[in-house]
Amino acid sequence: MKYVVFTIAMLGVPPLAFMLFIYRRLVKYVVWAMFGALCLYIPTSINFFSNETYRGSARGMEVSVLHLLSLALLLSLAMRCRLGKILPETGFFLYVGYFLLCLPSFSTAADGLIAWYETWKMIMLFVFYLAIYKYLDVCDGFRSTIAALAVFTIFNALAVVKQHFGGVYQAHGFFPHQNCLAMAMTMLAPLFFAVYLQDGLRNGFSRLCVLAFFCAVGATVWTYSRGGLAMIPIGSGIPAAVALFKRGSRLRTIKRLAPIALVGVIGVAAVLPRVVQRFQEAPEESGNTRIELANCAAEMIADEPLCGVGINNWGIKINPPYEYAERAGRNPNRGEDFKDGVVETVYLLVCAECGIPALVAMLCWFGWHWLSCIRLLGRLKGTSIACIPAGILGGLTVNYMQSALEWVLRQQMNLILLMTVFAIVSYLNRNAHALRASASGVCGQAARRVPEVAHKGD
Repeated sequence: MKYVVFTIAMLGVPPLAFMLFIYRRLVKYVVWAMFGALCLYIPTSINFFSNETYRGSARGMEVSVLHLLSLALLLSLAMRCRLGKILPETGFFLYVGYFLLCLPSFSTAADGLIAWYETWKMIMLFVFYLAIYKYLDVCDGFRSTIAALAVFTIFNALAVVKQHFGGVYQAHGFFPHQNCLAMAMTMLAPLFFAVYLQDGLRNGFSRLCVLAFFCAVGATVWTYSRGGLAMIPIGSGIPAAVALFKRGSRLRTIKRLAPIALVGVIGVAAVLPRVVQRFQEAPEESGNTRIELANCAAEMIADEPLCGVGINNWGIKINPPYEYAERAGRNPNRGEDFKDGVVETVYLLVCAECGIPALVAMLCWFGWHWLSCIRLLGRLKGTSIACIPAGILGGLTVNYMQSALEWVLRQQMNLILLMTVFAIVSYLNRNAHALRASASGVCGQAARRVPEVAHKGD
């Protein structure tokens, strides 16, 4: 029955796109619906040709309500501008390069259908990224997109609270795993914190961001993810340091940091016993497994340095009849039904599955957005919007650091949020001059960008 419903929904994409093209004020509500669908991503998704028992980063040819809304939004916005205006700048093309360098891994894949699952997921990310970017660029939807992220974070925190008091030890909210939740929240929290440091509590938008910041931190704490807990002060410290180094705003920043620090001390005191217990009771087997799986990845890279062992094929190649686990010293006597896990770092996973060139392309893609945030601090200096690259810089820093400990950045929900942040960076890059030339900023004020497009629907 679910397949029939999704087929009908897919047939509705062209009419919806045409409706959005005619009734342009509906575009903003579709964007909000997309982030609402992210709150229900798992129940509103379907895997065609699914393999639910497979241990990998994709278990089927996944299509969700969010993807269908993204496609309709992109089609409606594409009808308003030339093809050259649809494509973003460097960051997008770096992603295309990464995607293309992953394709040769099909030649070494043990199962081409399983490899296609991950490739399809990357194509759907193309669509989502372009839809968000064009919404930002054509409809000037910068502020509403950040507000949508804040609302998503707040609702996710409510789900975490419900799970926590329902007896779930490591809550995961809307995400499939607590580590996925922790990585997403530690990426978004610095963005909301940066808005607060810039605007305080002077308006509804900044107050919403403050609430989202506390929700993101609280949700991360309740995951008891060791990596997530370690990343909170690092991610939040970067926009705080940027604000403190800004001339003429040090005293104001200190006044705004003081109550946050006080609440933080009280919060840490409340949860410290459980956090300490989480670190003390961490099983030694977990650390050994990480090392052994990293050695397995090294064996795969040594065998297939250019193409890898096949995108999304780790779950096949790590188990018999392949001997990578045995060569790396993994215990082979675990029973006939045992299936080994995934290496606990996204960098080794990409390198093992897709080869060294694909890893280099991914690092360039990641690094370009990180360096762009640093560059934007100077390009947007003196405007209220300068807080946004500062917050994203903090979020991306901890996201990349935590990815050395977790492979969950290959999970679809985490990638969707990362693509949202990357779309914001691309928008700021392309429009930095116009945004700086505006009479006022975007954060906390009902400012408009200088006219560059025919329609402003936000």
